[in-house]
Amino acid sequence: MAIGTKTLAPSELDTFEDQRLVEELRKAKEELFNLRFQSATGQLESHGRIRAVKRDIARLYTVIRERELGIRATPASVEVATKAKKTKAKKADAADEAVKEEAE
Repeated sequence: MAIGTKTLAPSELDTFEDQRLVEELRKAKEELFNLRFQSATGQLESHGRIRAVKRDIARLYTVIRERELGIRATPASVEVATKAKKTKAKKADAADEAVKEEAE
């Protein structure tokens, strides 16, 4: 991500709970309001920051909507999927060991 907040990368957003996403969205909207106010009064130093905050807001809305539609996994299901993969790997290792023992 070239522009925007580094902590709001899509991979980072996957680890956030739904409530945290809403809180980040609120903060971003508040920041955008303040940046627009500074721009109107001529006090804004970095106009590129407005664009970055808008992109962050769009990214947050996208992740929230994808979770509603079931396209993107919530953090709890990500943990469950990781545990399931580890369990399958352990079972596969145990099966391989059993086959080796039978061969001997």
